[in-house]
Parts: sequence; C-alpha cells; structure tokens
Amino acid sequence: MVNCIVKDWDGKEAGSAELDLRVAREESAEHIVHRALVRQLANARQGTASTKTRAEVRGGGRKPWRQKGTGRARAGSIRSPLWRGGGVIFGPKPRDYSQKMNRKERRLALRTAFQSRAEDLVVVEEFADRFSAPKTRDLIAAIARWGIDPEAKVLMILSERDETVYRSARNVQRLRLITAEHLNVFDILVADKIVATSTALAKIQEVYGDA
Repeated sequence: MVNCIVKDWDGKEAGSAELDLRVAREESAEHIVHRALVRQLANARQGTASTKTRAEVRGGGRKPWRQKGTGRARAGSIRSPLWRGGGVIFGPKPRDYSQKMNRKERRLALRTAFQSRAEDLVVVEEFADRFSAPKTRDLIAAIARWGIDPEAKVLMILSERDETVYRSARNVQRLRLITAEHLNVFDILVADKIVATSTALAKIQEVYGDA
C-alpha cells in the first residue's frame, strides 16, 4: 500500500489517498511488464509494408537477348532482382504483428507497472471546474505549482474526458492526457511524472484493485 498526498489547484496539501494494487512477484515482475510492453508496441504496428517479387513487377516477359553468342551474361528477364527496377528478394509483405496475452496477465502487468511508478505519482483534486475556457497557460502554471519540472514528460490521468481540459492540454508538447479507462503500460513507463486526479485514482483502484 502506498499513501499519496492529494494537492489542490494551488499546489497545497488537501488530503491523502491510498494506492493498493496486487502486483506480480518481484522475481517475475520485470518479465511480465516487458511482455505486456512488447505486446502493446507490436499490436500498434500496421504491418502494411509490401514489396513486389519478380513475378509481380510489371514487364520482363520477353528474354532481353539470346542465350549465347552476345558475350554478355545470360539473362531471362529485365525484372530479375539483379536488375534495376526488378523484383525484391525476401522483401516485406503485409503481415499481422499482433501478439496474444491472457487478460489476467495484462491486468497484472498494468497494476505492477503503475504501482512501480508510485514515487513519480502526483495526486491532485479534480480541476476541470477551474477552466471556464481552454487555457494552456493556466494548466502549465498548475503543473508547476504541483512541483513538476516544466521540461518533464508528464502523463495526466483523468477520470473522464473533459473537453476544456483536453483543449488546454493538447498544445503542451510533453504532456499526454488520457482517461483512467485508457491506462496502458507504455504511457506509464515512458512518462517522467504521472499526474492523476483523486477520482481517477479511485477509479483505477476500483477497476484494477481486485484480481
């Protein structure tokens, strides 16, 4: 169990929250998180790269010159892989890169990854009502008040999407905004700091707290 201080909009202490997730055993934690990360990255690949073999390249149906007597090397097609404009040997073809992982393992990896970032977790009160209109400058100032380096790569987790907050955050280059239901291993691991609202943390605890 991890006890977290909850900060208000002004960066002052406003309470506390608990994070208690069932994680993988120490000897297998790194392995299962790595598998989940590799799976996520592999599943994001389109797999649409494609090249043409000598049979698929247009042209080359006629033998360019006779077999013997020219002094040149024998050739059967101008679309040979040895020729410019010819086919490609063992080139990529469309394929499915997706990997499978059991649901229980995926959830265990996600819990383990999130709990491992507890030292970099900043819990704040809900702040969507602080915006009457999208204001990127106000959001950046709030992040600084929460004690986060402006140059840090920040993952911000909300309980649900708020259009005003989203529009305030979309122009911040090193800020990634997601909802609790879209929590994923890659975003958790790649961020320098994680900012989660208290309601988002409670939602994560509720959804992922049990096995």
